[in-house]
Amino acid sequence: MSSQSSFCKSSFRKGSASLASASVAVLAAVSQAAAGGRALECYEPEHRPALYDTVYEDVMVSPGGQLVHYDPPIYGTTESIEQIATPRISYEVVPAVTRTVYHTVKVDDGGYAWEWRVIHGRKVLCKVWRKARYARIAKTVIVEPERVRRVVLPAEYEGVAREVLVRPGERRITEIAPSYRKVARRVVVREGSTNWRRVHIPRHCVD
Repeated sequence: MSSQSSFCKSSFRKGSASLASASVAVLAAVSQAAAGGRALECYEPEHRPALYDTVYEDVMVSPGGQLVHYDPPIYGTTESIEQIATPRISYEVVPAVTRTVYHTVKVDDGGYAWEWRVIHGRKVLCKVWRKARYARIAKTVIVEPERVRRVVLPAEYEGVAREVLVRPGERRITEIAPSYRKVARRVVVREGSTNWRRVHIPRHCVD
C-alpha cells in the first residue's frame, strides 16, 4: 500500500512537472497563434481518476469483561435432645394423717330434781325423776405424724431446633470475551492525476 502510494505521488509530481512544461509550451503556442504564428506542438490533458478499493477491518463492538454470579448460602434446621435441668434433690413436708373418732359421754347423771309446774291453774313445786343424758363427741386423732420427705427430681430434657449451614455461598465469575464485527472502509489505492498527451492535428499541429 505504501509503495503504491509513493509511486502515485512520484507519478503525480512527474505529471505536474510535465503539465507545467506543457502549459508553458501551450501558452507559448497560444501566444504565437494569437500573434499569427504556427503551432509547432499540441497537447491535450489526459485525466486518470483515482483508484479505490474496499478493505474490511475488525472493529470492537464490546470490550468484554466479567459477569459475577452470587449464589446465597443455604441453611437447614436440625433437631436434638438437650438437657435443660440436671438431677436435683428437694425436700417437702408431708402433713400428718388424722381421723375423726366418735365416742359417747355422759353429760348429766340424772336423778331426782325439783322443778316448778302449773297444774290445773296452780303453780306447784314438784319433785321429778330425770334420766341420765348422754352425748356423742367427735375427736380428731393423729394416725401418722407430720414428716419431711426427700424427693429426687430427675434430669429434664427438651427438643431444641438449631439452624445449620447446608451449603456456603458461592461467587462465580464468567469471563466475557470482547466482540468484534467487520466494517467496510474505502481506501485510495492510487491518487488521481492529469498528464499532458501530445497530439497531432492535421494542418494545425505539425512537427
